[in-house]
Amino acid sequence: TTTTTTTTTTTTNKNPNNDESSLLTKPVLVTKAPSKKGSVYPKAFADVVAGRQKAKLGDLFGLQNFGVNYTTLEPGSSSALMHHHKVQDEFVYILEGEATLCRMVMEEGQSNGSTSSNDSSNPVEKTILQSGDSIGFPAGVTIAHCITNESNKIVRFLEVGDRTPNDRVEYAMADLRAIEEDGQWRFTHKDGEPYDTTTK
Repeated sequence: TTTTTTTTTTTTNKNPNNDESSLLTKPVLVTKAPSKKGSVYPKAFADVVAGRQKAKLGDLFGLQNFGVNYTTLEPGSSSALMHHHKVQDEFVYILEGEATLCRMVMEEGQSNGSTSSNDSSNPVEKTILQSGDSIGFPAGVTIAHCITNESNKIVRFLEVGDRTPNDRVEYAMADLRAIEEDGQWRFTHKDGEPYDTTTK
């Protein structure tokens, strides 16, 4: 872990040069696809997704317009902090296990960033998702969401999201905002102050 005074960023994995020689042209078994554990969150929030592992299938095949992740959650882990996207749609399809969908209507100050408060009087709604269930999250709808694994077995699912540029992600229960600019994510406090610790 490295400490810096600049804004935390992470580069999105697209194929901007459209280098066809680097793209796979044959089917891939998702369980054998390259995957990574960990998070692009600032260190203060990384533990929430410590048990999450992702294989970025969309990047593997060089998809330009949308991404696909094969995601595994260990018991007690989460797909993300509760959040919503301003311009990118999301879709989740449960492959294995019993997942818990958490949703909460964000208050105006939390959604537009006019407050850094992490508190909310709105309840968190929880719904059990099992193999074959799906759920979509339209861009711009201020309902924060995440998938958690509250069971004692592994949960696996597919995540699909578009790659519309200049997205912004607001977080319901954390003093955090993510801004995508020129293929990079910046993480700041809700007042715009950058985090001073790099991601894991």
